[in-house]
Amino acid sequence: MKIRDLGLSDYQPVVEAMRQFTLDRDSDTEDEIWLLEHQPVFTQGANGQAEHVLNIHDIPLVETDRGGQVTYHGPGQLIAYTLIDLRRIKSGVRQMVSHLEQTVISMLAAHDIEACARRDAPGVYVNDRKIASLGLRVKRGACYHGVSFNIDMDLTPFSYINPCGYPGMEVIDLASLGIEMDMAEAKQQFVSAFKAQTADKNL
Repeated sequence: MKIRDLGLSDYQPVVEAMRQFTLDRDSDTEDEIWLLEHQPVFTQGANGQAEHVLNIHDIPLVETDRGGQVTYHGPGQLIAYTLIDLRRIKSGVRQMVSHLEQTVISMLAAHDIEACARRDAPGVYVNDRKIASLGLRVKRGACYHGVSFNIDMDLTPFSYINPCGYPGMEVIDLASLGIEMDMAEAKQQFVSAFKAQTADKNL
């Protein structure tokens, strides 16, 4: 599996690159994880409802082809895009979502933070406060998009929407839990936790 660090990137070009990578790949193409931060942007999922967009101020809103409702991306949030051939590893979408959730949960556990996933609302939660969001898209048996994990960011824009379609949902980051972690360290820990989950699940 290739790990690519894209730094701080605009949303639309990265999504177009993921989509093209997925369309061009074949049975021998190596899976990749793209790690990055996005410039401030709201993204609306394929089945997203406009009522969950309250007042986006001057932040762009982009419609995208992942699952889920509206969310926010910005500097200080770790994005991990998983470009993985699900057929090759004999995994379904729900299994991959769970795999990503457990990766974040294990990262938090390493810092003595108890977190959980919810069947009714994909993501990772600490005391009912959301710290990571999930959204995937599958084409020709391979997935793209992935997980966003709030590390140390301005959380204000989440108040401009109903995060992931849930009015009043509180969104937090690692910094608000008293954990100091720079983005380089977050990326390293994510890759290690993801690979450990992969080994445990024989993916």
